[in-house]
Amino acid sequence: MPLNIGSPAPDFELSDQDGNKVRLSNFKGQKVVIYFYPKDMTSGCTLEACEFSLSYDRIKRRAHLFGISKDSAESHKKFIAKNKLNFPLLVDDKKVAEKYGAWGEKQMYGRTYDGIIRKTFIVDEQGKIMRIFPKVNPMGHAKEILEAVLM
Repeated sequence: MPLNIGSPAPDFELSDQDGNKVRLSNFKGQKVVIYFYPKDMTSGCTLEACEFSLSYDRIKRRAHLFGISKDSAESHKKFIAKNKLNFPLLVDDKKVAEKYGAWGEKQMYGRTYDGIIRKTFIVDEQGKIMRIFPKVNPMGHAKEILEAVLM
């Protein structure tokens, strides 16, 4: 069942790059930005993460920010260190991506496969989906999110 604006955001508990548990329901009363991205160290994901990192000080005044991919904690640590990222990345075994409709069929170089679909959600203070960005272009997406959380 697809998520819509106003739908309750599916709760989850995932580990970040350092093994800390992050549970969405612990952030009730605060906005949360959840962005799903395909893979650490790839060009589009690096561009998107670096732009989020540059905007993070302004975003965090209004919302928590979490990047989610299927990569391991070790991969996330390397990605964060290499790009000097300043926000947490969460490890998903695809279950959370599936709940959010961010897992599905993709195509690259004529090959079809299942993977994480680049998608972003803003969850409001009541734990409901406030905004959905279904087709994300990594370039400029952080600015788009910053503008949305400042509204």
